[in-house]
Amino acid sequence: MTQDQWVPPVVLLAVDLVILTLRQSCLHVLLVERGIEPYLGALALPGGFLQHTEEDITVAAHRELSEEADLDLETLSLEQLGVYGDPGRDPRGRVVSVAYLAIAPRLPEPTAGTDAAAAGWQPIERVLSGDLPLAFDHQRIITDGVERARVKLEHSSLATAFCGPTFTITDLQDVYEAVWGIPLDPRNFYRKVQKTEGFIVPAGTARKATTGRPARLFRAGPCAVLYPPMVRPTESPSEKE
Repeated sequence: MTQDQWVPPVVLLAVDLVILTLRQSCLHVLLVERGIEPYLGALALPGGFLQHTEEDITVAAHRELSEEADLDLETLSLEQLGVYGDPGRDPRGRVVSVAYLAIAPRLPEPTAGTDAAAAGWQPIERVLSGDLPLAFDHQRIITDGVERARVKLEHSSLATAFCGPTFTITDLQDVYEAVWGIPLDPRNFYRKVQKTEGFIVPAGTARKATTGRPARLFRAGPCAVLYPPMVRPTESPSEKE
């Protein structure tokens, strides 16, 4: 008796990119307007298929970001966010996507590339609330990316990268509030920051204002990993009242 020869299924491999930055003190994600079917005209993450079997996946991620948003971000640090391969996630067939995440300050305005009709930064709250419908399963991918970003702020000094060379505690709190999406109690935040050794270090005081005391300035400390971590509160100050 002969066994039926196994035929491997046809599976396409793609990359999707969740690029997050702060703009006007709000967390934004890079989205493109699709210029091709499926989902022609819909908003989506920049991404696409591998060009050929020899293309490295991370190289493909950088290439797609350049092609779809015209951003030259070869120095941008991409980390793998997850693999998404639910059947039916793409009407073109069985498509498995490797999603990457990057969180960086002061990113430039994007310009639509070859496969996109438009590209731009969109407020993350409009995406998470469903106010901006997205193609494919990209809302799920972005939700996962935002949660990863929020965790990174708990355990790393990433927040200081979004401040200037010197900053106040209030400036740092603004970053945490923007990424975590909740208001923070200033006194509790100040205590947490001060007891996290190596997170920030004093850098003098700001020029004295006309009234009141000059603000204390800080700069990023030597520690990349925070201990104890800056754990997110389970509820905002307004919810405690």
